[in-house]
Amino acid sequence: MDRIRVILADDHPVVLAGIRALLNADPEVELVGEATDGGEALPMIRAVAPDVAVVDVSMPGLNGLELTERVKGECPGTRVLVLTVHEDAAYVQPLMRAGARGYLLKRSAADDLLRAVRAVASGGVYLDPSIAGHALAETSGSDGRPGTAEGREPLSPREAETLRLIAQGFSNKEIARRIDVSVKSVETYKARAAEKLGLRTRAEIIRYGAAHGWFDALALR
Repeated sequence: MDRIRVILADDHPVVLAGIRALLNADPEVELVGEATDGGEALPMIRAVAPDVAVVDVSMPGLNGLELTERVKGECPGTRVLVLTVHEDAAYVQPLMRAGARGYLLKRSAADDLLRAVRAVASGGVYLDPSIAGHALAETSGSDGRPGTAEGREPLSPREAETLRLIAQGFSNKEIARRIDVSVKSVETYKARAAEKLGLRTRAEIIRYGAAHGWFDALALR
C-alpha cells in the first residue's frame, strides 16, 4: 500500500515540530516537505504534488485561505487539511468554499491528526468534532443580519482592510505590521468599522466578510 505523502506548512516552530513527530510516527504517512510560510509552501506543493497539504490559517506570505485557493486551482490532486487554533465555526465555511477538505483544531491534533489526514487523503471531508455540528448549521450571514451596510456610512479603505485581516485571523499587531500603522490605529479602524456595520463580535465580522465576498482571491490581495 502506498504511503500518504504529506506537506506541512506552519510558521510556529513548536507546532511544526509536534506535527512532524505525529506524522513521522505513522508508517502509513510520509512527510515529504515542510514550509514556514504560505509563499514557501505553494511552490513546494507544485513541485512535490503531495496527497495532503496540512496548512495553518494565519501565515506570512500567503495565509491559509489564499494558499488553499491557489492549491485548489493549481494542484487539484492535493487535498488541503487546515490546522488552526481558531475555534470559531465561522472560519470553517470560507475555508471549505476555498477548497479545503478538512478543518482540525491544533488542540485536537494529538488525538485526531492522523485520522483527519487519512480521511482527507481518501477523498472524504473532515471537520473537528468539537465544532462540526455548529459549523454545518452556520448560514454565513447571508440573511443580511447583522452588518448590513444599507443606510450606513461607508467604510474607509483602511477600515475595510482591517476588518478583512481580522476575519482572516490576524492579530492587531500583525495587522499593524501589514498595513504599516500603529496597533492603536488598528484598534481605532476596527472599532469604527464595527460600529458602522453593526458588528459586535469576530464571528459576525467573519460572516459579514464571507457574505460580501471578502474571501474571494482578488479581495484578499
